[in-house]
Order: sequence, then structure tokens, then C-alpha cells
Amino acid sequence: MPPGTEYDSGEAFGQDFGQDVGHDVVTEAGHRTGRDTGLDFEAFARANQRKLYRTAFLLCGNADGARDLTQTTLAKLFQHWRRVAAADHPEAYARTVLTRTFLAERRRRLRDLLAHTRADPPPVPAHAELRVTLLAALAGLPPRARAMVVLRYWEDLSVETVAGLLRCSEGTVKSQCSRALAKLRSQLGEAHIYATGN
Repeated sequence: MPPGTEYDSGEAFGQDFGQDVGHDVVTEAGHRTGRDTGLDFEAFARANQRKLYRTAFLLCGNADGARDLTQTTLAKLFQHWRRVAAADHPEAYARTVLTRTFLAERRRRLRDLLAHTRADPPPVPAHAELRVTLLAALAGLPPRARAMVVLRYWEDLSVETVAGLLRCSEGTVKSQCSRALAKLRSQLGEAHIYATGN
């Protein structure tokens, strides 16, 4: 994870969520959570926020988006902490919340973009010197395909698990991952040719 983010030291955590040892916390929905639940959540967040941020960074492709996504995910987990804590695998629950939050936000942005798109959009400027990197290549994938690639190959989850997380068939995961990998190979291959002059 890049140094200098609010998640490196964890100092911002207590401020962001109103945690104060020995006090109840009231969530945005107005629910009061007791001291033990709050402390359990804080321990969980401290232990998992770096991994959540790393996954968020791969999904978003930038630090600001990753911080926002991680923050939103932790806020949702806090709001429903009793349910999360009762889950068989709270870490997997958190990853599911993060992934679905990312996809929902991308769908919302796409709807907004389509609603405000002009009939004759300006041409996208060419960046001849832009070097294709893995993150740039990932960013070029549709959000759902990007999520599948990150979960399947970075998080090393099974096809079955990814299908469950994204609520689709295993065949869909396999086919979309195959197409996404082909696109990544093509882009990264072209970048290698450009960089080496071969």
C-alpha cells in the first residue's frame, strides 16, 4: 500500500468513526452500539483495512478512489457490525461489501455520465508517451470484469466464490475472465513492444 495514506498509521480511524474507548457510538442510522461491539469492530478494521485498501486500489486504479471506497466499506460494516461479527467469515463479508459497493458506484457514475453526455462528444486526446501499466490496463476493463480479475487472480479466490460474490454463474466468471485476460495481454504486450522498440 502506498505510504502516507490515512490507513498507514490508523490514526485517522478513531476520528472517522467516532471511536472513543469506553463510550457508546451512534451510527448514522441512529443505532447505538455498545463498548464491546465498538472495540471488536475497531480491532477488525485495524487488522483488515490494509488488505481492503489494497483490493480497493486495484479496483479503482487510484489512491483517492481506493481511500473513499475503503472508508465507505468500513462505514457500512460498522453500521451493520452485529451481522458482520456473526458471519462465519467476516473478512469475506467485508470483501463482498467492498466489491459490491465499487460496482454500485460505477453503475451510478455510468448512469450520470450517460445522462449528461453530449450528442457529439469531443475526441479523446491521444497520449503518445503514455506507458501502459498493469493498473492502467486494469482501469481499461469494464468495472465488473475488473472486479472478476482482481478477485480471481489477485485475491486468489475460486471461480465458485467469485460467482457467489458477484451473483452470477461460474460460466460467466470464466468467460469474462478469459476475455479480460486476453485484453490485458494485448495491452501489456503492446506496451512492452513500445518500451523496448521491438
